[in-house]
Order: sequence, then structure tokens, then C-alpha cells
Amino acid sequence: MKRILKLFGVFALLGSLVAGAYYFLVMRSRKPQVELYFDDGSMLAMQGNAAEAAPFISVAREILAANPIGG
Repeated sequence: MKRILKLFGVFALLGSLVAGAYYFLVMRSRKPQVELYFDDGSMLAMQGNAAEAAPFISVAREILAANPIGG
């Protein structure tokens, strides 16, 4: 029984380390994306570096600069 608990602890630790590494390497490097939602339920997604997304990104940056999230 103690061996199973130790094995579970090792797997939990390894899983946590892998999840942390995934977040640090992949999720933090995601680029901004603009998503436009319309009244009919449709959505349009654009990459943040697209020319059409530039006005939306600049407005979002202004809003976030004026009202920072978190401490």
C-alpha cells in the first residue's frame, strides 16, 4: 500500500512538472488574437499581427493601459 502511494506521489509530481513546463513554453508564447462576435452567433477570429486586427489591438491596449488587471 505504501509503495502505491509513493508511486502515485511520483507520478503526480512528474505530471505537475510537465504541465508547468508546457504552460511556460507553449501557452506563454501565444500571440494576441482578435475575436469578433456578431449578433447572429457567428464569430470571426484574426491573428493579432493581421492588418485588419491592428485597430482592435490598439484599442484593447489603450483600455488595458488605463485599467490594469491585477495587482
